[in-house]
Amino acid sequence: MSAGNILVWIVWFAAAVGCIGSALAVVAFRNALFSALALIGNLISLAVFYLLLSAEFVAAAQVLIYAGAVMVMFLFVIAYVGWDKDIAWTGGPSWQTLGGVVAAAALLTELLVVIALGASNELAHSNHVSADFGSPASIGRLFMSNHLLAFEVISVVLLVAAIGGVILGAQKRRDRKGVKR
Repeated sequence: MSAGNILVWIVWFAAAVGCIGSALAVVAFRNALFSALALIGNLISLAVFYLLLSAEFVAAAQVLIYAGAVMVMFLFVIAYVGWDKDIAWTGGPSWQTLGGVVAAAALLTELLVVIALGASNELAHSNHVSADFGSPASIGRLFMSNHLLAFEVISVVLLVAAIGGVILGAQKRRDRKGVKR
């Protein structure tokens, strides 16, 4: 094993520990601000995985778009709405808890199916991948032709989420000051 391979394995294990640790921190922190910061760490560790897969453009997009722009918007909304108050637990499982359990079970089932298919070698295929696959030009061509509507819908959804955060923050600020609606 060469020194380069050892370095790749060290980086891979560090990224794996960072990814799993930050993912656990996202759900373990009670403070929304710390959870969002842990999510930034998770997105950056995922970008390291993309770099190890020689997907430099996807890694750069991961850092710039998700860990950068989208998380700045999340942090802005969290800061505007306020993160210092914890919601009291009302007892009993809520519909979010049940939904989370169902989603986790579905993901576990999917993972087991993929592992089983991989073990039986049914996922192996010999499709030819073109030389420009994953290049910025081919990704841009797909975004601006086949996926333009989805791309624009996502931008509108993010805008509505930001406006909703501002409205919620304004209502909380009025409630704190005792202003009647």
